[in-house]
Amino acid sequence: MYKKIIVPVEMGTIERGERAFRKAATLLDAGGEIILLNVVQDVPTYIAVDLPAELIDNAIDDGRAQLEQLRLRTGIPAKVEIGRGPAAHGILAAAQAHGADLIIVASHVPDFSNYFIGATADRVVRHAKCSVLVDR
Repeated sequence: MYKKIIVPVEMGTIERGERAFRKAATLLDAGGEIILLNVVQDVPTYIAVDLPAELIDNAIDDGRAQLEQLRLRTGIPAKVEIGRGPAAHGILAAAQAHGADLIIVASHVPDFSNYFIGATADRVVRHAKCSVLVDR
């Protein structure tokens, strides 16, 4: 059905990411590609002053390692990629850069401020130029 699928995974809820990853594998055309993506948020400079300088580098390394473990554990072939910046922007940029035809984004249980779907998922749905599947 799809040739290029972006599966963003938040490290704090990797089990949701795994579910989305497995779903992507069932929707992928033969010869297609899945990109497992983690976007590391930059720390505002007024906070970064009080944090270790290697914090972002460690988060990038940790994200890459966890995505590689997920890929190996499931046995599903995928490319692992780490982005930086606001999550929705990183997801949309990766989808555009790869020419993705589907983004599968996991949604958390929303609170009142983002009742229907999570804030990142909402932004991705509103601004993506390809199909978006929100996995609940």
